[in-house]
Amino acid sequence: MGDARPVARESARRPAEAHRRGAVVAALMLAMALAALDSTIVATAVPQIVGDLGGFSVFSWLFSGYLLAVTVTLPVYGKLSDTFGRKPVLVVGAALFLLGSLLCALAWNMGALIAFRVVQGLGGGALQGTVQTLAADLYPLRERPRIQARLSTVWAVSAVAGPAVGGVLAAYADWRWIFLVNLPVGAVALWLIVRHLHEPQRESGPGSVRSAPRARVDWAGALAVFACGGTLLTALVQGGVAWPWLSAPSLALFGAGLALAGLVVVVERRAAEPVVPGWVWRRRTIAAVNLALGALGLLMVAPTVFLPTYAQAVLGLGPVAAGFVLSVWTLSWPVSAALSQHVYRRVGFRDTALLGIGAAALILLAFPFLPYPGAAWQPALLMLLLGAALGLFQLPLIVGVQSTVGWSERGTATASVLFCRQTGQTVGAAVFGAVANGVLAARLGGAGDLDSVTRALDAGTGEAGAAGAAHEAIRHAVASAVHAVYLGAACAAALAFVVLLCVAPRRFPVLREPGD
Repeated sequence: MGDARPVARESARRPAEAHRRGAVVAALMLAMALAALDSTIVATAVPQIVGDLGGFSVFSWLFSGYLLAVTVTLPVYGKLSDTFGRKPVLVVGAALFLLGSLLCALAWNMGALIAFRVVQGLGGGALQGTVQTLAADLYPLRERPRIQARLSTVWAVSAVAGPAVGGVLAAYADWRWIFLVNLPVGAVALWLIVRHLHEPQRESGPGSVRSAPRARVDWAGALAVFACGGTLLTALVQGGVAWPWLSAPSLALFGAGLALAGLVVVVERRAAEPVVPGWVWRRRTIAAVNLALGALGLLMVAPTVFLPTYAQAVLGLGPVAAGFVLSVWTLSWPVSAALSQHVYRRVGFRDTALLGIGAAALILLAFPFLPYPGAAWQPALLMLLLGAALGLFQLPLIVGVQSTVGWSERGTATASVLFCRQTGQTVGAAVFGAVANGVLAARLGGAGDLDSVTRALDAGTGEAGAAGAAHEAIRHAVASAVHAVYLGAACAAALAFVVLLCVAPRRFPVLREPGD
């Protein structure tokens, strides 16, 4: 009888643990949905927002301000989660996101709405990084693809559902409901986290959970990283849009950003526990994955930003059909990610990622060879294949990096790779935007940008004679511009391939944990 009671207690504990972990996973998926839906659901309501609040000249900051806040806070939240634990960081981040959502719904002009979107972004950085880190904490290596596939599915569903939900709310209710719907979803996620997430106490040490209030936090480094990232990303986001690339504002921002980057290096070298520790670049595995996912962010700009324009301007599709051409990759990406474990268990993380990014490079390279004007199924098929290739590329790298570090470094390592991917997207938007505009100017014999050209194309639909010929010339120019962008994206994929092949070790130095 003496042995039966512990066994009975252990048997009773297992269902309770499974229930608690299931509740936490549900909370993580809800929190990820908040961040994933944000941009797609807001984009559909921009005409209504501008019509109500004005500020058409600065409305792009509704997205840029949020993106900047998310990106520059990722490293800070990663370090804080290693210092104080995941739960407090996730709770504070979710609360900030919900506060920003409420304030956005109450905004009285465009300036206030942009400011409150930044508040949302400050919370969104915590949601993105900490959710990914907790996913690795909850599951041992052999089970991590399961939770990561679920999170990928959340992004996929959000990409498809976001525009539809935003359009319905903007058309039949009021644009303010786009932000108010975050409140009940976020409240449920917060309640589940507070109620069911219990982190184990860990021994004191660098990056561990501490009960002592004197845990050292590199606030000077956090401020320097925030200032540096914000300045450089602002220069990239606004360059070529709000001012020319070689204008005084652009040069001043880049100069200030480089000076602040030097300050970050000095501050972080002196810090006892830096926000951006040097080991994220000294370790070959993490450095290689940082660079590879930065290239992923770069190449993702081609389909997400330019394919809808191509579908409407060149293929003549409506907005809904154009959105479908893009969204098909969200069907294959999570399926491929979920199945990638069967590949990397046989050949390893690096070789699986090489297979995925090699296939992605070939698919991107095939896009410029599509017939003109072509049929919608042709780019849709390429997007379906591209999603499958990138699912095989991204997930093994994230799981692999998280498996090479212990708990006390996992938040920082995860935030590092997510930060590089976000930064790659920002750089890609600036670089490929300049490439597209340059091709358009060369083909049309004058200055111009893709947005103004496509608006002129819409206005001239159905014209005949000389106007029809000009219309056709514009369509050819848009096709050439998007083809050039896809060639650039293929180069980014090739760069990721070379980095992984030359820098990453063939076998990641995985730390074995209980349950692996």
